[in-house]
Amino acid sequence: MDRLFLDANVLFSAAYKLDSRLLQLWKFKDVGLCSSRYALEEARCNLQDEIQQRALRNLSGTLHLFEAADRGLPRGLSLPDKDAPIFLAAVEARATHLLTGDVQHFGQYFGSRFEGVVIMLPGQYFKVRERNPKR
Repeated sequence: MDRLFLDANVLFSAAYKLDSRLLQLWKFKDVGLCSSRYALEEARCNLQDEIQQRALRNLSGTLHLFEAADRGLPRGLSLPDKDAPIFLAAVEARATHLLTGDVQHFGQYFGSRFEGVVIMLPGQYFKVRERNPKR
């Protein structure tokens, strides 16, 4: 079973559009979804519309929330101070995947595994599932 840690931009995008493909993540029966209060707050601050805010609240009700441990990043992973808590919370969640759309800060690590967590775009995760439908 995959354990997916959702970055703020993924939460934002899922709540922003009522027909977002990202909403499929909540329909998968064989995954656990998690995030952090830090990521939720960032997504919430960027959603202006009340309908979107409500959608985020509804989506977050099914997430397991974890917070970043007070420690450094693993060797080979360099992130800005605002992004380090996202990765560290994913480690605390024992996530198998960190799904993020942050190409600028995480992009060079897409497909890489650090401390058991594979960093990837949500679209990449969907492609992996399509290639292995019996997951």
